Amino acid sequence: MFDLVADIRRYPEFLPWVVAVRVRESSDTAMVADMSVGFKSLRETFTSRVKLVSPSHVDVDYVSGPLKHLRNDWRFHPTADGGTRLDFDVDFEFKSKIFERLAGAFFHEAFKRMVSSFEARALKLYGSRSLSATNVA
Repeated sequence: MFDLVADIRRYPEFLPWVVAVRVRESSDTAMVADMSVGFKSLRETFTSRVKLVSPSHVDVDYVSGPLKHLRNDWRFHPTADGGTRLDFDVDFEFKSKIFERLAGAFFHEAFKRMVSSFEARALKLYGSRSLSATNVA
């Protein structure tokens, strides 16, 4: 699961609204990347610094773009049955109050759709082991 999350170059293949990713810098432990997200005629690009600590966590910090701030943390915990429990936290705020209101109105549904997209990608890559997501948004 760590590899799935860390492979941000492939996000446009399976994540809704992610239309492009460009990795500016990359090493085994970190990267700086631009991600373009879009919906209908709206498109924004933001840059993040990604810290990779395999296999336990991925931390994403905002560098620039349409947000005031963005931070998300992925934590991977092995389970007794050989699976992985994943904890994901995200905190962000738009610079524009209009975007903030729009995002607030759709955030829960968008979050569920993104979780479903990661689950579907994991199923495709790793097979049909029991997948179950519990989310709190």
